[in-house]
Amino acid sequence: MNQMRAALYDRYGPPDVLYEGKVPVPQIKPDEVLVRVHAASVNGGELAGRAGKLRLVTGRRFPQRTGIDFTGEIAEVGPSVAGLREGERVWGILGRKFGSVAEYVAVRPRQTAPAPADLTMVEAVSLLAGGTTSITALRDKAHLKAGERLLVRGASGGVGSVAVQIGKLFGAHVTALAGPKNLDFVRDLGADEVLDYHTTHPSGLGAFDVIMDTVGTHHPAYRRLLAPGGRMVAIAFDLENLLTSLSYILGSAVHGSQRVRFFSGNPGHELFAELTRYAENGDIRPVVDTVHPLAGIAAAHRALEAGGVRGKHVIQLV
Repeated sequence: MNQMRAALYDRYGPPDVLYEGKVPVPQIKPDEVLVRVHAASVNGGELAGRAGKLRLVTGRRFPQRTGIDFTGEIAEVGPSVAGLREGERVWGILGRKFGSVAEYVAVRPRQTAPAPADLTMVEAVSLLAGGTTSITALRDKAHLKAGERLLVRGASGGVGSVAVQIGKLFGAHVTALAGPKNLDFVRDLGADEVLDYHTTHPSGLGAFDVIMDTVGTHHPAYRRLLAPGGRMVAIAFDLENLLTSLSYILGSAVHGSQRVRFFSGNPGHELFAELTRYAENGDIRPVVDTVHPLAGIAAAHRALEAGGVRGKHVIQLV
C-alpha cells in the first residue's frame, strides 16, 4: 500500500481545479499515528486557499491538498506512542495545514481524541471544526457568561450552527442572523431570536455583550452594537478587502474598551475530548448539509461557495 486517493489541485482557481488523484501514503514518525480517514468536512479557509487568496501562506508548490478535520480509525501506531491502539475511532484536526481529504493522515496523538460513540463518522466530523472554534471563541476569547446577550452572524453555516448551540449551552440569550430559507433551521438549534440578515440592518438590532462574526464583512457596523465592555470575536476576514479588514481588526484589538478579538485555531486533545463529551451528552447535535464522495470534492466546494448552507458539506471516504 504505497499510494492513496486524495483531493488535489495543480493551480489556484475555481472549484473545478480540484480532482481526485493519488499521492503516497504518509510514513509515520515514531511519535505519530496513521489514521484511516472516514470523513472530512469542507471549511471556508479551504475555499480561500484553493482560490489563491492565501498564497502568501500556501505558496506555489503543487499539487496542493485540501481539508483540515477528520474522523476515522487508527491504522498504525508509532513505537513511541502510548495509550492508543489500532482500530480505535478518533477525530481530530491537522493544525495549520491542509490535507485531511485523503484516505490516510499522519498525526500526533495530541491532534486526536476518541470520536463520539453515538455518532457516525459523517455526523461527528460536521461538529469538529465548528465546535472547537466556537468553544475557543465564546469561552476562551469572549468569556461569554450565562445571561449575556450573544449575536451570531452566519448562524446556519458550519461554525455558526454550532456556535448557536454552544451559546445556549453556556446560558446566553442567543440572537442569530441567517438567510430566509434557514430561519426555522436555526431556531430549531435553540436560538432565542432568529432574523433574516437580508432585511435586518445592524442599527435595528440593539446592544449585545458578545458578537461572534463568522461572515467577515462590515465589522465597524457590528462593533457599534457592543454594549459597554462588550466583546466581538471575528473568525473570518473580508478577503476581497483583506488589508482593510485586517487593519481594522488589529487596531480594534489594541484600542478601546469594545475590542475585536481574533485567533488562529490550533486545537488539541483536551478541546477535542471536551467536544466529545458535549456530543455524547446530547448538548450539541450534528449539522450535516450534504454528503459528497471524494470524487465530488469540486461540487462540495462549489456548493459551499454558493451560500445558504445548513451546517457542513462532508466528504465521505469510507
